[in-house]
Amino acid sequence: MVSRVRQRLRSGLAGESGSASVELVVVVPLVLLMLLAIVQFALWSHATHVAQAAASYGLAATRVDGGSPAAGRVATYTILAQLGDGPLRHATVSVDRGAAQARVRVSGTVVPVIPFLTLPVHGEAVGPVEQVAAP
Repeated sequence: MVSRVRQRLRSGLAGESGSASVELVVVVPLVLLMLLAIVQFALWSHATHVAQAAASYGLAATRVDGGSPAAGRVATYTILAQLGDGPLRHATVSVDRGAAQARVRVSGTVVPVIPFLTLPVHGEAVGPVEQVAAP
C-alpha cells in the first residue's frame, strides 16, 4: 500500500521537475518590488509630514505681529536644517505675507528607493496675520 502511494507521488511529480525554480524566479522580484514600493510610500509620507511641519513652523514666524516673509523663510530653513538629511530633498521655500493673511509653501522631492522614481512633496500652511488691537 505504502509503495503504491510512493510510486504515484513519484510519477505525479516527475513532470514538475524545476517548476519551483521558475516560480521562485517570478515571485521573488515581485515581492521585492512590492517591498520597495511600501518603503517608498513610507518615505513619501514622512517627507510630506516634514514639509508640513516646516511650513507650519515658518508660518508661526511669518504671521506674528512684527513678523516678515524673511523671518518666516529663515525659520522654515532653520527647522529643515535641524531635521537634517531626511527623506525630503531639494527643499524650496516660498513665503507670502499680505495685510490679512500669510502663507508658507515648502516643496521638494523624496529620496528615491525605486530607481528613476522621483515623487514630489508639498507642504503648505496658511493663517491670518496677527494684529494687535489698540486699547
